Amino acid sequence: MNSQPQKEVIGSVLVVGGGIAGIQSALDLADSGYRVHLVESSPAIGGTMAQLDKTFPTNDCSMCILSPKVVECARHLNINLMTWSEVDKVEGEAGHFSVRIRHKARMVNPERCTGCGDCAKACPIKVPNEFDEKLGQRAAIYRPYPQAVPNLFTIDKRGTSPCKAACPAGTSAQGYIALIAEGRYAEALELSRKANPFSAICGRVCYHPCETACNRQLLGEPPVAIASLKRFMADWAVEHGDSTVEAVPVTRSEKVAVVGAGPAGLTAAADLTRLGYAVTVYESQPKPGGMLRYGIPDYRLPQEVLDAEIKRITDLGVTLHTSTRITDLDGLQREYPAVLLSIGAHYAPLMRIPGENLAGVTSAIDFLRRINQGERPQVGQKVVVVGGGNTAVDAARCARRLGAEV
Repeated sequence: MNSQPQKEVIGSVLVVGGGIAGIQSALDLADSGYRVHLVESSPAIGGTMAQLDKTFPTNDCSMCILSPKVVECARHLNINLMTWSEVDKVEGEAGHFSVRIRHKARMVNPERCTGCGDCAKACPIKVPNEFDEKLGQRAAIYRPYPQAVPNLFTIDKRGTSPCKAACPAGTSAQGYIALIAEGRYAEALELSRKANPFSAICGRVCYHPCETACNRQLLGEPPVAIASLKRFMADWAVEHGDSTVEAVPVTRSEKVAVVGAGPAGLTAAADLTRLGYAVTVYESQPKPGGMLRYGIPDYRLPQEVLDAEIKRITDLGVTLHTSTRITDLDGLQREYPAVLLSIGAHYAPLMRIPGENLAGVTSAIDFLRRINQGERPQVGQKVVVVGGGNTAVDAARCARRLGAEV
């Protein structure tokens, strides 16, 4: 900070724009005893002059002239810098204005950022660099130029990518694909798991709406194979040694009960455990997994893949009780301050036509459940499947495996 005594503050002035003109105006006003608020829409002050090599007509070094003024402006006790901010509204009259200023999210904690630049080196996302008039590229996390004031990095978040917006779990597909492209598979898998603990499973069975929304279709090209890439990085981790899971300490006094160990219940249990809650999951079936285990054939989703994903959740510290059917919800609520019911949708809708209840007519969900429990039901020589979705195709392929003409 500037240790020299400042003149008595006699009023406040708002200067809009942190270029060389705004900086000089702020310095002159501050030296005159005014409290100056300098607002700049970009992450740092300096304006266009910071982009120049030489100045006209003296051909002097632009940064040699600008840099001392930028530093003085940042250190002046009468100047309040407000970078990455916009003036939204001005009201009043000369001598008494009221201004509303919107501070944009820097996405970086200014109290912890030291300006070391390690984040930019590690960032896999590259975008055109506005400071170089888009002739070069910069990382998604950046500072405009090396001498920038304030010396803080910024992430200019411009919305949500189409693939992430289309994902029901909100997985940052564009993020982990960028990490995969750099060969950073373990980091890519860690990023995917932040939103969805079942990356290895979704890489196999997800219907991938992210690929439908992929921007590559605007170029007349096929979408990025997002689901296949997710499966690849999960399988790579198994082959090369997956990261270990450490139990999360319980830091909150409230306990949470989750009824149902399907994908919703297990995901909620994992998220709550990471927040410091003690979580107990109750499952009526002998094994956890819900429709992942009892609704998807193991030729599409191997049981060992499902077991490995669930183990990573229980290793966090989640208590799991299987073969436990909850019959007294009031008693459960007396024991737990919070109860989550994630009992799933295991019942198939009916077609409401005559003959639905005849012998030999069954729902695909019941049929697949019996298959996944290890049964080999007698289906006869010919099977008719009504429907054409994923469940219907799974049922047809299982019936074919049992020897029937489908």
